[in-house]
Amino acid sequence: MTVNPQNLLGIPETLLPQSHPDTEVAAVLGTEESPAVAREQAALHPASSLAWAVLAEDALAGEDPIAAYAYARVGYHRGLDALRRSGWRGQGPVPYRHPQNRGFLRALAALGRAAAAINEEEEVTRIAAFLHDCDAAYAQENPLG
Repeated sequence: MTVNPQNLLGIPETLLPQSHPDTEVAAVLGTEESPAVAREQAALHPASSLAWAVLAEDALAGEDPIAAYAYARVGYHRGLDALRRSGWRGQGPVPYRHPQNRGFLRALAALGRAAAAINEEEEVTRIAAFLHDCDAAYAQENPLG
């Protein structure tokens, strides 16, 4: 057995299914990820972490960390629900390379950045560790502070 140095416990990766709402939302959003379209998609697919992540990222860009925090928190919790339904037990890799996992990881990163913007340091620390545990390379490419 080959041990991945990023996964020393040997816990299997959690991959959200193709049927996850983020698949459809990603197809509708395309590459531009318009906040107006994300808002429509969040209303149509409230379980989509991706729609909420796009709204959070837009709110952060518009310097509205409170709205970003709220959007990101919804996307994060919707993603946790989906991960648990997919067998995740609170630990182990959730790789960004898997398209259906991206909305959750983006919502988690946006939540961390919004928490940093409102000086919620304990939350920033917790999210940084969680993001690193999910996908260390993604965490490194998306610093929270």
